[in-house]
Amino acid sequence: MKISTRGRYGIRLLIDLAEHINEPHVSLARVAERQTISIRYLEQVAVILRRAGFIRSVKGAFGGYTLARPPQDIIVGDALRELEGDMLISDPPLPNTTETKLQRCIRLIVFDRLNERIASVIDRETLASLVGTVDPDDSYMYFI
Repeated sequence: MKISTRGRYGIRLLIDLAEHINEPHVSLARVAERQTISIRYLEQVAVILRRAGFIRSVKGAFGGYTLARPPQDIIVGDALRELEGDMLISDPPLPNTTETKLQRCIRLIVFDRLNERIASVIDRETLASLVGTVDPDDSYMYFI
């Protein structure tokens, strides 16, 4: 599984907005400059995140974007699933199909376990935990 630029840039946008939560709004141009991301691509990602309810737009000449919820209420896994679709290593078997014993063994022992571990990581982290606004001892150092 590989997370696309849409997923990576979307999370970077959310983190940037969380870092600037005390500002009334942040322009995408400023985010694009700070994150060295194409403004046009960031606009496309922002539309997805706005429609999903993660961010909201502020209209006007000095408009921009802000988080729609507090950073501690935005789970990274939810945002990634909105941007990427499901985060599964392998799709579950289709209905009315039979798996061989080998296929079932590989699915149960490898793919299902990987899916569970991926979910446990991305569903445990919030934006606040990534930017250190909840508890500095529980936060990670990151560089973007």
